Amino acid sequence: MPSALPFRLPPPAAGRVDLLIVAGEHSGDEHAARMVRDLRARDPGLAVAALGGPQLAAAGAQLLHDLTASSVVGLVEVLKNYSFFRALFAETLRWIGEHRPRAVCYVDYPGLNLRLASALRERGLSVKGGGGIKTLYYISPQIWAWKAGRRFAMARDLDALAVIFPFEVQCYADTALPVEFVGHPFVAPGHTAPVMWDPAGPVLLLPGSRKQAVARIFPVLLAGFRALGEREAVVLYPSDDILAVLRAANPPAGVRLEKTGAPIAASAVLTSSGTMSMHCALAGIPGAIAYRAHPLTYLMGRWLVKVPYLGIANLLLNEAMYPEYIQGAATPAALAAELRACLHDPARQTRTAAQAVRLRESLAVTANGTVADWLARRIT
Repeated sequence: MPSALPFRLPPPAAGRVDLLIVAGEHSGDEHAARMVRDLRARDPGLAVAALGGPQLAAAGAQLLHDLTASSVVGLVEVLKNYSFFRALFAETLRWIGEHRPRAVCYVDYPGLNLRLASALRERGLSVKGGGGIKTLYYISPQIWAWKAGRRFAMARDLDALAVIFPFEVQCYADTALPVEFVGHPFVAPGHTAPVMWDPAGPVLLLPGSRKQAVARIFPVLLAGFRALGEREAVVLYPSDDILAVLRAANPPAGVRLEKTGAPIAASAVLTSSGTMSMHCALAGIPGAIAYRAHPLTYLMGRWLVKVPYLGIANLLLNEAMYPEYIQGAATPAALAAELRACLHDPARQTRTAAQAVRLRESLAVTANGTVADWLARRIT
């Protein structure tokens, strides 16, 4: 990753920009793309630019920079790439100041997005700073897990927030920030799940979407699968930059690397705690979570994070739908034992199916409408 940007972000292709979207991860790119497709179906002339990824580009947004290719996770990784992000931050502010979008919609990615919202206010560009640019946020930072005090800065800097978990509305009740639950994108009408349960299918191994995390987690998942000693496995990856990391782990015969695309059926899953774990939980695929971070990042997380589970499905259900194996607990024997239970224990499969129903019911879109409805109300 370069230490400084060797380019400038391009000007708006339409000569103006109605909406700028900033989505820094593959999951944010996916969710924002769905939102943009819905908005442009209502208003084909809407000029949308994005710092995002290929899915936003396919949805009709002008992709200014592929931010998903630059995403990192963890304190150590961020520090290593600090100069790059500082340069990108400055260039993004310059672009916004010059081209003045009607609104900016931040999608998740709080490390960058909350700083941008604050800077727009400080520079007098946003409505909250006395300017004309509306600042909107979709998919709340996990203030219920750590850094709860961010909610007050968000109320100061943002005009509105759309959340995807119903309990998050109450998290902002002591602020003046308008917050709406807009349903979870994975249960929205028209959403096609990338995975489904089939007791005769292969085992699914899901190490994540960010290179640094995948390099640590994939060998752990692979060791658990090898210790199982049965079935074939499929590893889903979101982009080509992840493929080299997966191949470096030397997966054996019987482990297929497959780019995310057509829905795939699986009998059980070993997954990191990211977005795909939620897809699997909603599909009712039995499994377990395995996670391994840089030791310093893990120690910081233990100190800062105040929730009983790492997986969001576990948090929503308040029970271990997916047992969690973190750091040294993620041994090959432990993960193989989980896979055997998922594959051969009917009670485990029945329990997982019932938990999936409860999850879907809790996350359904309400009478307030979808995120596109929310955004359309805010930018008109």
